[in-house]
Amino acid sequence: MSAEPEPIASAADDLEAAADQAIAACGGDPREAVTALLIAVDFLEAEANELRAAVSKGYSRGRHAAQRDRKE
Repeated sequence: MSAEPEPIASAADDLEAAADQAIAACGGDPREAVTALLIAVDFLEAEANELRAAVSKGYSRGRHAAQRDRKE
């Protein structure tokens, strides 16, 4: 009996449940859910960029490379 398959199945089930919740939160419209998630990702990327800019280069020892632009 391996404990490995169970966590993978659990992660897949969690992902499916999260997708179902996102769609339900958008009135059952999957397109609206994708749009909302893309907006959330853009917001989080902008926030991460602001935080990277606030951290001194000496403190981070240059580990934070500039954010690549996304293709439109």
